[in-house]
Amino acid sequence: MRLSTSFRALTCAALAGGMLFTASCKKNNEVAATAADDLISASDAGQGDEENAALADLVDAAAPQDATVSASATVADPADLARLASGCLTRTYDAATRTLTLDFGRTNCLCPDGRYRRGVVKVVFSGPHRQAGAVATITHPSYFVNDNQHLGTRVITNLGSGSFDLDVQNASIIFTNNGGTTSWNSTRRYTRTAGFGTATILDDAYSITGSLTGTNRRRVSYTAAIQQPLSKKFTPGCARHFVAGTIQISNSNGRSLLLNYDPTGTAACDNIASVTINGQAHTIVLR
Repeated sequence: MRLSTSFRALTCAALAGGMLFTASCKKNNEVAATAADDLISASDAGQGDEENAALADLVDAAAPQDATVSASATVADPADLARLASGCLTRTYDAATRTLTLDFGRTNCLCPDGRYRRGVVKVVFSGPHRQAGAVATITHPSYFVNDNQHLGTRVITNLGSGSFDLDVQNASIIFTNNGGTTSWNSTRRYTRTAGFGTATILDDAYSITGSLTGTNRRRVSYTAAIQQPLSKKFTPGCARHFVAGTIQISNSNGRSLLLNYDPTGTAACDNIASVTINGQAHTIVLR
């Protein structure tokens, strides 16, 4: 996410998910100091959150229908994986170790969500992916998104009826060109609200709750707590961003901001959100 030119002299940096600031320039030093810490924290949290969701989507689309058969078809509609990864991805599954390998290759490949990916993601299943109680453990020792390296372990625990918990452990993003490193741990619960009884993920919708603790690329610690559940839809035109929900982001310097994915209250499939800092709301456009 990037915020408006009001903080251009500060950071010109992205806020969570690639937002672009559109408001006029402010020269208040206190607001600028708040933005420098909070916006970087929001940017780091948002990039991590969106990639957490993207990896969970890929696992759901690529998981084997029969965990005991290496040649098993995907549990989801076979076309779903192509919709998520286009021609970028090579999928292999080893039933002996219950390991799914998702290989984006050694050079950047543009995926349908507008991000460039390369490298390998590994997923180990405890059993049938969509069975209640089943666990999928995701690791990626050499995996890059937009040239930034993503590390850590993500554990998906199936809750039944398409819902699941996503536990992110010791995750980090190493930003390219000495841009610093952000690290975090988080818990998220994805409760399915639509798409029951079909193989495709395109009619799925989720309500997401949870919290995060981390350190941003400027070494400022922060927390990010979902205040109103995030709403995620896979309908074409909706899948790139959350369509509703709010996140409160607070840092160790005592400053905070509120990110609102639905400032109009319509839950529209658009790229409009808002950020409230010191009681002032700013409309933002998601990249």
